[in-house]
Amino acid sequence: MNGKKILVVDDEPLIRKLVTDFLKREGYSTIEAEDGRKAMDLFSDEEDIDLIILDVMLPEYDGFTVCREIRKKSKIPIIMLTARGEEFDEIFGLDIGADEYISKPFSPNILIARVNAVLRRAMPTDNELKKFAGLTIDHNARQVIMEGCIVDLSPKEYELLTYLAENYGKALSREQILDKVWGYDYYGDLRTVDTHINRLRIKLDSKSDYIHTVRGYGYRFEAEK
Repeated sequence: MNGKKILVVDDEPLIRKLVTDFLKREGYSTIEAEDGRKAMDLFSDEEDIDLIILDVMLPEYDGFTVCREIRKKSKIPIIMLTARGEEFDEIFGLDIGADEYISKPFSPNILIARVNAVLRRAMPTDNELKKFAGLTIDHNARQVIMEGCIVDLSPKEYELLTYLAENYGKALSREQILDKVWGYDYYGDLRTVDTHINRLRIKLDSKSDYIHTVRGYGYRFEAEK
């Protein structure tokens, strides 16, 4: 993954330097922005950005606004940083399209691990389409199509559905889902899984019953292929 370009957005120069130094040590190239307006300008001007590390508390436009605006145009991976540890902030950030959410202070090694993991997940896989009755998961396009229409899923919702579908018919515990979709070092609790399952079911509408609840354990995906 070396050579990938990462946009680092944070209003604290020391944080930017810490993050960029570690990224460069791993072989990544970086560009920096100190506020939300410059971040959006750089995103518009630079065509080869592969990932954005985005602080929430920014001058001009906050990180949530930047994330929301970028998601209107692109599915580029976004990792959000915040000094606030509220669960609401994390869920909100993920819901508007962030791929990961890391609270400050953080270990640079953990950040690098998350960067590597997010970029791996963003890499194209094969051309295989997973097809079920009225529902198709297109791995290359990272899209879910239901009854001929694209379902507007956040990156985490897409990864969640894909993980369930790849383990068709298998009961997956909440712990397994949390570890696989959010990462083993994620500090949230199991309610995060339930929250995203509920929102995914709402978006799947008539296909929501493809996700079965395994009482006291987790979830299982079953549908007519």
